[in-house]
Amino acid sequence: MPSSPARVPNDRVGDRADQAIGGSQAGRRRSGAGRAGRAGLDGRRRSGTGRAGLGGRAGPAGRSPAPRGPARAVITATAILAIALLAGVSIGPVSVPLGIIAETLAAHLPWHPAVSVPPIDGAIIWQIRLPRVLLGALVGSMLAGGGAAYQGVFRNPLADPYLLGVAAGAGLGATAVIISGGSLNLLPVAAFGGGVAAVAFTYSLGARAGRHGEDAAPRGAAGTASILLAGIAVAALLTAAQTYLQQAHTQTLQSVYAWILGGLSNATWSQAWLIVPYVLISGLTLLAHRRLLDVLRVGETEAGALGLNVPRLRLIVVIAATLGVAAAVSVSGLIGFVGIIVPHLARLTAGASYRIIVPVSMIGGAAFLVLADIAARTVQPDTEVPIGVITAAIGAPFFLFVLRSRRARAETS
Repeated sequence: MPSSPARVPNDRVGDRADQAIGGSQAGRRRSGAGRAGRAGLDGRRRSGTGRAGLGGRAGPAGRSPAPRGPARAVITATAILAIALLAGVSIGPVSVPLGIIAETLAAHLPWHPAVSVPPIDGAIIWQIRLPRVLLGALVGSMLAGGGAAYQGVFRNPLADPYLLGVAAGAGLGATAVIISGGSLNLLPVAAFGGGVAAVAFTYSLGARAGRHGEDAAPRGAAGTASILLAGIAVAALLTAAQTYLQQAHTQTLQSVYAWILGGLSNATWSQAWLIVPYVLISGLTLLAHRRLLDVLRVGETEAGALGLNVPRLRLIVVIAATLGVAAAVSVSGLIGFVGIIVPHLARLTAGASYRIIVPVSMIGGAAFLVLADIAARTVQPDTEVPIGVITAAIGAPFFLFVLRSRRARAETS
């Protein structure tokens, strides 16, 4: 084992782990397919390598199944996102034709052609729909990307972006501003600060406890378990404090619960621009480290033996994911299930490698939340359903599917 794992280049660490990961992943895929018998497996191997016709059961000569590569998955997710964005701007209490949308966008270009857009339609698109749709895409991207990153770094398929207390901390900060009667402009700042502070407190407690438990547990395992347990404890403590404040100021309960359930009805351009820097920093950092998350799939002890500095990787991923998720929560409230549903869907449809899961989750999370927001503002004609209710209504049946589906359990394990 190298004496200084951090000095090994990331690319070399990933190359060393590829063979071990590929072998375990291939075995899991074969067992999940449910096709027993050596003849069937041999036929699949021949078709996977493009040797059609050797087994007598393959299709036309020279044709083989298309690989589930990263480019194909990203292109598909991007196409779904583009459709969702157009639908989000067009669909609502007042339907807007796509031609009017194009003319409105052209009218705001610095070199725009001479176009005439009805003032009402222009205001609906530019001042209401477009900032709401773009903010929903940014929030969904961070929630799903943070969930995928947490699942990889903690090696837990049930991890979500609220695992380390960011939701409880943000909720406490937002509640404090609401009950104090402070300016609503301070609410995003308080929610962001509370979420970041909660995760920082959780991580410091877990890391300190993990160092004391290293002698009794494998290298790295004690730290991971301690951080997860600290997250549960800190979240419970902050939630208790938030509940106490709510009961002591019952006149603000409606406002507090409206924020907790999440929503994008008050979205503005300023809110979208406010979180863009955090989204960029978080997203680029997670994408840059997605290959190392694949190395962790062989186990923390084995990853350390390959030269990966596991504690350093865990710290970087947690910081990046926390910044993005806290920024998203600060402007949207607590929207659940996005960070679990979308990474699982990406894993089931695009493969188990985090090289694919992380970017597809970010793109798919943006599309998912935009579509959920469309449902939230159209499912009832006269009122708007909290978007957290929509995501929960989708998330619960999805988990029932995961529990009942043998293939889903194999892919998410």
